[in-house]
Amino acid sequence: MSKVILTLFITISAIIFLACDKSGSNANTPRNAANSAKPEVKTGVAPIADNEIAIIEMAEPAFGTIKIELYSNIAPKMVERFKTLAREGFYNGTTFHRVSGTVIQGGDPNTKDSDPTNDGRGGSDKPNIPAEFSDIPFERGIVGAARMTDVNTANSQFYITLQRFPAWDKQYTVFGKVVEGMNNASTISGVPKEIERPLDNVVIKSITIQPKN
Repeated sequence: MSKVILTLFITISAIIFLACDKSGSNANTPRNAANSAKPEVKTGVAPIADNEIAIIEMAEPAFGTIKIELYSNIAPKMVERFKTLAREGFYNGTTFHRVSGTVIQGGDPNTKDSDPTNDGRGGSDKPNIPAEFSDIPFERGIVGAARMTDVNTANSQFYITLQRFPAWDKQYTVFGKVVEGMNNASTISGVPKEIERPLDNVVIKSITIQPKN
């Protein structure tokens, strides 16, 4: 396979990976609303870290912790949703249900049940979040909001980017960045899997919001 074809394959796969992840049963997810409206892109605004950070503690000690700074000045609605759900304990016991060399993705409550076929289709009972696009590039460590094809369907799911991926620039909401524990995110991406589904659950013990040191 040539380098050009391989690059194209990775690009298409990664876009499908994110856009289709929430394609199912969440009652608050309109499938076709607002697709024709091009969302505004916030440009020329440098991200400013909140005075609080998110700490992901994994159930498996080998996966350690991941610390994320959050950008309310870039994506205030998504940051507020993420903080609210974390404080409610929503993410505790969920899994990183899809992993690859490009991203690790989690935040779906369906991953708590015993049915793997519904993973990636869930969200919270809160309304969806509209697109909050910016010109922050999707570099290694960027935290983005997963959504359906409709750009205004972010809800609870999130992902951590493991490598530079320009195809996502201005196409997904950036709301944070990993500041500690990217080695742990890389370890998670390397677990045994079938396509992008880990063979064993990669469980998030907790996500907490704590003051920035």
